[in-house]
Formats: sequence, structure tokens, C-alpha cells
Amino acid sequence: MTIRLYDTSARQIRDFAPLTAGCVSIYLCGATVQAAPHIGHIRSGLNFDIMRRWFEYRGYEVTFVRNVTDIDDKIIAKAAEQKRPWWAIGYENERAFNDGYTALGCLPPSYEPRATGHVTEMVEMMQGLIERGHAYESDGNVYFDVRSFPGYLELSRQELDNLLQPSGEGETGKRDPRDFAMWKSAKPGEPTWSTPWGPGRPGWHLECSAMAHKYLGTAFDIHGGGLDLIFPHHENEIAQAKAFGDDFAQYWVHNAWVTMSGDKMSKSLGNSVLVSEMVQRWRPIVLRYYLGTPHYRSMIEYSEDALREAESAFARIEGFVQRVVEKAGPVEPSAEVPPAFAEAMDDDLGVPQALAVVHTTVRQGNSALAADDKEAAVARLAEVRAMLGVLGLDPLDEHWAGETDRGDDLHGVVDSLVRLVLDQREAARARKDWATADAIRDQLGQSGLTIEDGPQGPRWTLGPR
Repeated sequence: MTIRLYDTSARQIRDFAPLTAGCVSIYLCGATVQAAPHIGHIRSGLNFDIMRRWFEYRGYEVTFVRNVTDIDDKIIAKAAEQKRPWWAIGYENERAFNDGYTALGCLPPSYEPRATGHVTEMVEMMQGLIERGHAYESDGNVYFDVRSFPGYLELSRQELDNLLQPSGEGETGKRDPRDFAMWKSAKPGEPTWSTPWGPGRPGWHLECSAMAHKYLGTAFDIHGGGLDLIFPHHENEIAQAKAFGDDFAQYWVHNAWVTMSGDKMSKSLGNSVLVSEMVQRWRPIVLRYYLGTPHYRSMIEYSEDALREAESAFARIEGFVQRVVEKAGPVEPSAEVPPAFAEAMDDDLGVPQALAVVHTTVRQGNSALAADDKEAAVARLAEVRAMLGVLGLDPLDEHWAGETDRGDDLHGVVDSLVRLVLDQREAARARKDWATADAIRDQLGQSGLTIEDGPQGPRWTLGPR
């Protein structure tokens, strides 16, 4: 058994070989908390949640670090715009991100450090880089000298002569316009921390280099994030960390975006769909299915139709699970997933191919139910639960129990009303009034109910919208 991952730095799929046998260390660039999360933000956390679950299934001990960027230019600008403290905006949106991760079933990280809690480590890293000749101070700013690091741009594979380095306001005194800021001097109204070079605040890239060093040491296995972070963020992280003397990440794994009309979903573009709004309109487990089942390196084009298709697909899985439980009682997940599922997941987390195994197993289970083969149906459900558990989509998992509990107060009332109508339909069928029976079924279907006729009589479920 070998897990293989696409490594952005190598531009190819590589066999995964951990630095420490039996252990995996992962650093994921997490939330920048200037606003509430949209589904594109949560997709990244969800993709790496599936990665983590698969490593754990394969027997690895996983250390998963997902940081919080709670100070940067965007947060400061938002604070000025709203006339609120920067820390209030950051904390409010940090909670919104965590609510979103939790709603969609993401396991909590091993550590979730905030940038503002690690200024000491950032100052130590800057001092080390200045001593080694890789950084310099000017006008209270500290810059990284990109020409001092020969490996600069190897991740993004750009040419230094053609580079346009993003710069912020007040970044004066650069020796080269391509140098980037690690520390920004104090400006009126902005938060500041004391340093040997005067008061100021950290730059975005420095934060992650320092926190990865703090929690994962000089070398770790996997660094993750969205494609948009390859440059400048991840490129600059590498330069700082390696120039400081760290080996840093051994694999670079990047997830693709959620797009809308072909454009990356973005707060700044005004085309984002907030998670807090989506979970009011769609069941969170359906949102997880929609965002987590495409391959992590494939773009997801957002549309209501695509969400409805995801809802219908998951309803077929969930319906099978419910029918077997009704017939046979609780069924525990099997100890191992089917070999074809494992093969797909080992191959660069091939969730679409793995999901095809889930649906095939569901069809086999439905055939067993139709043949009244209880033993085979139970065996297939055990396999399905094992596979869904890896994907975080097992409807019988206690995390999702609240989804069904929310409607328990009304379920009995609705069931009584639907049973009255179904009794009328059964009476029509008994007198061979097929037109009336079909009309009742169609009317129930238009109301969002799915009616299935079985040996024990008709049963209803809330169908896809």
C-alpha cells in the first residue's frame, strides 16, 4: 500500500514517503478572517479533511495544523471601513469559519494557531534572516532580499526578471522592487507590536513560515492550500523558511477553486455564496457531498442545478442506508473498505472514482433488498458505511444526527397526514382505480415526497427538491 499525491513543486504525482514512519504532518493555510466564509473557502478545509481521514484510515498518526490569519491589510481595511476594532472583526469571522467547518463535518485541527499569538517567533525568524544576509531593515520595514535566495520561484516556476511582486502602501526603502515585506512599519490607527526595528505589524507570508516552524519543526510532510496561494504566498514562505535553515515542506498539495460563471469565487469580486446562508437552504451533509466529492484538483462551477444533482445522488445513498436499518436494525461499518475504493483513494485521493464504488455497492445492496436477501444487504451497508466514514458522509454518524433530529417535532404530524392520503391511495388501488391512485402519488411527489411501494406497504421519504 502506497499513497500517491500530486506534488505541485514536482509537477507530478509522487509516492508519499513520510519523514517519520507512521506519522504525517500537514500544514494548511487557513482562514484570513476579514469576512465570513463562502463555500470556496470551506472547500479547502474540506478537501484536506478528507486527506487527513484517509491517512488516519491507513494507520498514520496525523498532526494537522490549520492557521488563522487574524491580522493583515484586508482586516485593517475592513476595520477602518466598519469603524470597529480589527480584533473584533477577526474574532467574529474566525468563529464564522469554525462554524462552517463544523457544519460540514470537518474534524478539528490538531492545532489552530493565530498569527497575532506568534509575533515573538516572527521576530526571531527575521533576526536570523538578517544575520544570514537574506533580509534587511529600511524605514522600520523588514524586507526579504529575493536575489539572496537561489531557489526563489522554483514552486511557481516564474522568471525573476519578469516578476511583478505585489506591494502594499508604505513599503518604502526597498533595494529591489521584487523584494517582499516581512514586517511593516507602524502607520496611524493600525495595530502595532514592538520589535528591534521599531513598532509595526507582520506581513502575511512571515506569519505562516513562523507558525509552521513552531508547530511542525524544521521539516514536515505536506503543505496545503488553494491554487491562488502558490504565488506570492507559498513562494515567499519557502524563501523565508529555507533561507532561515529549515527544510520546510516535502510535498505541496493545492486544491482548485469553486467558480461562478467561470470566475474564482471571491469576496472582492462580490460573487461569493456564504456558508451561513447555504446551510439554511441545503442540508450540510448535502453541501459536503457537493464540495467534497469532485477531485480536489478539479474546479467546481457553482450552480443550483449541480447542487440539486448532488442532493439527488446523496438521497439514493441515504435511502439505501435507511431501508436496510429499517429492515435489519443497526449495522456497524466494516473494518475495511472495498479494495477498489482503497485503490482510488491511494491514487491522489481519487474521490470521484471512490464514490463510484460507493454507488455500485448501493446498487448491489438495493438488489439484495429487492430479492429479500437480508444478509447480503447488511454486508453491503457495512461496506457503504466504511466508505462514507472516510469521506465524512456517513448519515448514521453522530455528527449528522442533528440533521434528522431537527424535524422530529413535526415528523409525527406529517407522517399521520401522509398516512391518511396513502390510505386513500391504497383504497383506490384495491378497487382498481389506478387513475386516482396515480394522481395521489403524483400530488405527493409535487409536494416533495417520494413514495416507494414495498412488501410491507408504501413508505414515504422527503425527496430531493
